[in-house]
Amino acid sequence: MRANKNKLSTGALACMTRMEAAALPQAVIENFLRLYALVEEGRTGIISEAEISPVASLDRYEDIIKDPELRRLGQAVLPELVVCKLNGGLGTGMGLERAKSLLEVRRGLTFNHVVAEQLMQWREKTGIEIPLLHMTSFNTEHDIAAFMEGYPALRISGLPSYFNQHKHPKIYSDTLMPAEEAEEALNWNPPGHGDLYAALVSTGTLSRLIAAGKKYIFVSNSDNLGATPDLAILGYLAAKRLPFLLEVAERTPADRKGGHLALRKADNRLVLREAAQAPQDTEGSPCAEFQDIERYRYFNSNSEWGELEAWQRVAEANGGVIPLALIRNEKTVNPRDARSRRVYQIETAMGAAIEVFPGAGALVIPRSRFSPVKATNDLLGVRSDAYTLGADQRLALAGARETVGPPVINLDQRYYRLIDDFDARFRVIPSLACAREFSVCGDFVFNSALTICGRVVISDERSLPEKTVFDPAISELVDEKFALTDQGALRTKFGS
Repeated sequence: MRANKNKLSTGALACMTRMEAAALPQAVIENFLRLYALVEEGRTGIISEAEISPVASLDRYEDIIKDPELRRLGQAVLPELVVCKLNGGLGTGMGLERAKSLLEVRRGLTFNHVVAEQLMQWREKTGIEIPLLHMTSFNTEHDIAAFMEGYPALRISGLPSYFNQHKHPKIYSDTLMPAEEAEEALNWNPPGHGDLYAALVSTGTLSRLIAAGKKYIFVSNSDNLGATPDLAILGYLAAKRLPFLLEVAERTPADRKGGHLALRKADNRLVLREAAQAPQDTEGSPCAEFQDIERYRYFNSNSEWGELEAWQRVAEANGGVIPLALIRNEKTVNPRDARSRRVYQIETAMGAAIEVFPGAGALVIPRSRFSPVKATNDLLGVRSDAYTLGADQRLALAGARETVGPPVINLDQRYYRLIDDFDARFRVIPSLACAREFSVCGDFVFNSALTICGRVVISDERSLPEKTVFDPAISELVDEKFALTDQGALRTKFGS
């Protein structure tokens, strides 16, 4: 339904005009105006503690994997599955200027190479062709299209290997008018992964998938190499006839600021609360309750499964979109200039659809299915021996690390945030298999093999004659759990 221009505010009308000039689909414009109206009302998208309660328990992967019937059902419906990777990001936070998924992650392999090889191995193992789709952006579509030319076996005949997400106008926070910067690219922001549903519909991809005989979809981030198809989960989805299934994992200290699952008190539905939707503390971080991993035990892995016809029905009932909760992100209009004008970015989260679909569910997965890379901290972890790349090309925590979780890594952002700086300094990746926490404060070059155990802080603020690595007493692996020590016991001179 086209918006009545006579009833729109000046700001809403200006946004609508801007989006129409950019040839955005009408359904996307209408949905943006719905969210914009909430911002005009002063809504922030914040989900308060009073609105939600913790989730007591959920079905777990280790239980469903024991049911051979679920695996048999998953095998039976495998020909109806399509895999979709979220591939719209440039990785600008790490200084990249092309698709982040083309970043080398292990032994000369990029994220996309590993993802493609995962599905090729599924094809060899099962004899079933599982197609691969990418949701791209105007920044990454050419990179991804060129990459997929090397994997024609992963395409559906007559269907492109990618579809583009949309874009939203940035809104000046003081006037609520659309941004008008001289550099046009600064006036737009990605709409968040929640745009998946509208993009599937507006590009015709959803209807074409259904026409091609596809019934189920598995969606995950391109940088999460632990997220692969799974017969037990697919069988679970089909057996329970779930329209939507979110993969969640047990939170560890490394996940304190990641989006978590909760119950909305008003209707007892599962709801996702992202960091941008949590009340903030005095330092601008999510509130203590949000970061309480004992209270909110499950975090969103941003991997989900769905039944395509159910998605189509809900989208058709809502004008071509899935109506998701508002995320109002406040940033600077130029992300490279902290002094530039403040703006609101209107976004939505893909996992927020869990409260839209009646009967939607969540499944607790092992950490082996979650190994994302959002920053160079994460990249150091997955390039190290804390992770392994198995014969099935799935990246997973190594050995007993799956029990204790990944090491907590904090690199000095002055010297390690950008990928070129990171690569120049980490000439040799240290061993992190027994690391609990690893922090680097200062400018160091790692050019020799080091073993980091327990909790290690390397700092140039210590009163030392030379840059020095402090390596705690060697940890012992006892009953597949780490017994960690924190006392410095070994000094190793460190070359420049």
